[in-house]
Amino acid sequence: MVESDISDVLVIERFSFPNPWKPASFVGEIHHSLVSHPLVLIHRSDNRIVGYLIYWQIKEEVQLNNIALHPSFRGAGLGTKMMNYLFDRIAENGARYIILEVRPSNTTALHLYEKFGFSVLGVRKGYYINPAEDALVMGKTVS
Repeated sequence: MVESDISDVLVIERFSFPNPWKPASFVGEIHHSLVSHPLVLIHRSDNRIVGYLIYWQIKEEVQLNNIALHPSFRGAGLGTKMMNYLFDRIAENGARYIILEVRPSNTTALHLYEKFGFSVLGVRKGYYINPAEDALVMGKTVS
């Protein structure tokens, strides 16, 4: 992800999350974090950004912060491809485990994470706002 990608990423962000990140948050991930890895998924046929993910890696630990696809491209296996790419990349960089937070109501994401072997480690009470909801903390070891 580079700054010129942010406008396309924001479209996906707004479709995907009730509290979308502000542009400055993406700029910060691109420029100001030594641990952040913001990536975009580009559709080959029209060179269009159709998804993105952002993760932090600090030595052996990975925090998956965001993963999202444009609604027009959901259900085509691209989320699985992004997760496979993520796991390949973090394993190459020495990751041993990965964690994330997810809304219990986000059943699509829950199914994806469960498919990849994530399990619920705990609950962060009142983590999300607008609408208010707890977060499930999920994790798994990286092989």
